[in-house]
Amino acid sequence: MGSLVYVDNNATTSIAPEVLEAMLPYLTERYGNPSSLYRFGGSVHADMEQARGHVAELIGASDTEIVFTSCGTESDTTAVLSALATASDKRHIVTTAVEHPAIIGLCEYLETAGYTVTYLPVDEQGRLDLEQLSDAISDQTAIVSIMHANNETGVIFPLDEIAAIVKQRGCLLHTDAVQSVGKLPLDLRNMPVDFLSLSGHKLHAPKGVGALYIRKNTPYKPLLMGGHQERNLRAGTENVASIVGLGRAAQLASAHMEDEQTRVRGLRDRLQEGLIAACPDTRVNGADAPRLPNTLHISFGYIEGESITLLLDELGICVSTGSACSTGSLEISHVIDAMQVPPMYAHGSIRFSLSRYNTDAEVDYILEQVPPMIARLREMSPYGHE
Repeated sequence: MGSLVYVDNNATTSIAPEVLEAMLPYLTERYGNPSSLYRFGGSVHADMEQARGHVAELIGASDTEIVFTSCGTESDTTAVLSALATASDKRHIVTTAVEHPAIIGLCEYLETAGYTVTYLPVDEQGRLDLEQLSDAISDQTAIVSIMHANNETGVIFPLDEIAAIVKQRGCLLHTDAVQSVGKLPLDLRNMPVDFLSLSGHKLHAPKGVGALYIRKNTPYKPLLMGGHQERNLRAGTENVASIVGLGRAAQLASAHMEDEQTRVRGLRDRLQEGLIAACPDTRVNGADAPRLPNTLHISFGYIEGESITLLLDELGICVSTGSACSTGSLEISHVIDAMQVPPMYAHGSIRFSLSRYNTDAEVDYILEQVPPMIARLREMSPYGHE
């Protein structure tokens, strides 16, 4: 094809041209500190507040419920640690076995500090048992943290039903919505979520900026203290250029939501159908569950996903073997392990994740290149081929 075919958008996205254009003045002439009293800084603060409004509008929140952070991981950590700090008598957390490493790693650390964690299992399609969720919550549970959509498989959890269960049990709820914000419509005015994490670089804003939604009147203790920024909710001089970029990206995501649900979903489905038809002994993980419109997690039997990724790289096609945070590891992803994908398929797992910038021609190119490559790899496979 002669150019890069980037289909790893769940790992990171390109910065939208409109976002870069919005950011540039704040990297050059509009460099004032938003905390300054003079107009040069005050006008920058006003622009930052406008961006806050755009982010709030995207998820159906009010401006005062949005706190800017450095990334999704910071937002996740802040929410969980805040819940533990404001309910210091409670030492239990409920989460899932398929969370992003930002939550899994934090929970594993907290277990070494004396907290107990329940990791809810998923079925073979990556779905939760909501009765198990309800049963797991006790009077010792400080917070339930369940992602909105899985970063590897794209499987969507029923956040409305989860929120209803958690609220019925009188517990705080956090959701890592890093993968879903901008792809799925959200209205937090009608959903009793207490904390929600999002990240700029998953919706065509730059890396290094994110946000945490904190529902009004939710008990809260900051992670970063020492300054009055973000209404005393997160200390540190704000990353103004990236915040403005995130605000513009939120506007664009709202405008392109229908395209995400129709055209991008159509590209994903055509890619899925084409690969299944051309490559025997192949399975789509989470195929029978609701999934993000852009995500295809597919397992090719009897070969290694790393081999597929490296060969596709030579062809200019960027894909992932799963979570970007686990790249370089030959171990089966914890998500695929939790879904009990058979080992001969699990090792050959690849994630294609599209964006609004992908085209029909790119899908054609992938469908042209992948099937013969899979056939060649199987011929060389030490696993054999049944």
